[in-house]
Amino acid sequence: MKVKRFFAQSMAEALKQVSHEMGPDAVILSNRRVDGGVEIVMALDYDENMARQRLGDRAVEATNGSRLAEMQAEQHRRLEEELNRSRSRIREVREKRAGSGASGGVASSLSFETADFPASRPSDEALAKPFAGSESGAGGYADELASMRAEISSLRDLVSGKAATATPTGNSAVQQRLAERLQEFGLGAELAGSLSRRHRAGRLEDGWKQSLKMLATGVRTGREDWLDAGGIYALVGPTGSGKTTTIGKLAARYVLEHGPDSLALVTTDRYRVAAHEQLFVFGRILNVPVRVVDESHSLDDILDELSDRHLVLIDTAGLTSADRGYQEQLAELARSDHNIRTHLVVSATSQPRIMKSVWHCYKMANLAGCIMTKIDEALTLGEALGFVMETSLPVAWYTDGQKIPEDLQRAEAIPLVRLGVERLKAVQSTQTVAEGA
Repeated sequence: MKVKRFFAQSMAEALKQVSHEMGPDAVILSNRRVDGGVEIVMALDYDENMARQRLGDRAVEATNGSRLAEMQAEQHRRLEEELNRSRSRIREVREKRAGSGASGGVASSLSFETADFPASRPSDEALAKPFAGSESGAGGYADELASMRAEISSLRDLVSGKAATATPTGNSAVQQRLAERLQEFGLGAELAGSLSRRHRAGRLEDGWKQSLKMLATGVRTGREDWLDAGGIYALVGPTGSGKTTTIGKLAARYVLEHGPDSLALVTTDRYRVAAHEQLFVFGRILNVPVRVVDESHSLDDILDELSDRHLVLIDTAGLTSADRGYQEQLAELARSDHNIRTHLVVSATSQPRIMKSVWHCYKMANLAGCIMTKIDEALTLGEALGFVMETSLPVAWYTDGQKIPEDLQRAEAIPLVRLGVERLKAVQSTQTVAEGA
């Protein structure tokens, strides 16, 4: 499969180039407007199975052939940018050596720099030849040239489809260290790699700041304060995630600001013995009514009776797909005649895979967002931030302790990322002290 990018002032002109160079059998992977015209990515002998193999684990995100083609085109753009960046670095090294009076062996032999993209991969001997006989006297250049040679070799493997996976192993040292640092922050390897590859040149600290800004941009947060806006909100999530305690914090905060008369609490947990006790305790303390959904009282019937309440908070049972009543409870929320905004409660101490699994379990309830709990107990916050970035769930609130209602905060992206950085520094500081002991 041959993939190539074309640029032109108009789509018609770009298609003429395609027809001339690739013939009538070429397939359009993507097209988009760019500065000065249009860009299209074409493929010859396109094979969907081969495309999925080259994309590796990311291929599961492609729900149809069109999305798969777009992802293939995006991968091609990224690899081409990586390869061009590597070529530029070699030119810079060559110019430095030429300016310092070094031999012109490097300058005279890099013929593959201007080859059409993609081109057939030269042999390892051909890649090594431009540097032969000159590295022994190159001093500090030798390691850098060897590193760039390996980088270009790896990138050309990826472009030509000869590499086993879609992740380039030829990242620069700064990008590699940046990816490691982002993983220390708590992000998954794929997201950390994606962010680090966008840092093209410069110092590690510049890339770190840029990645944090991108992370803050990718973390969505709720736009309204539930307590002021009012409405009906349901909290779903696994047992132990903090649903009931969070409802207690929200209810206490509301009563302090608005009084108890316009608030009501509801629970749909009719599956466990004594499941309502904690919620009833909150209701008695706050002087707020608590209603239970059961065989005699449906959720919509109860919500009809509470239509005069400004805010209704619904607690749910922490069920998994294997539990009795799981489908019934989620269907009850999703099919209600009332505008219920369902939010997933996610513990920041959970493993990323568990977070993703929980999301898959509950997304049929038409999730409007999420609440992050147990922030104070998490070693790092990157796992939770990466989760909300990848799922695009807006974060409405987060909890950072057991105190009611003090340890409940409105979520904002930049403070959350900043809190994650502070948590990482605390971990690193602890490690430093332990190593010095």
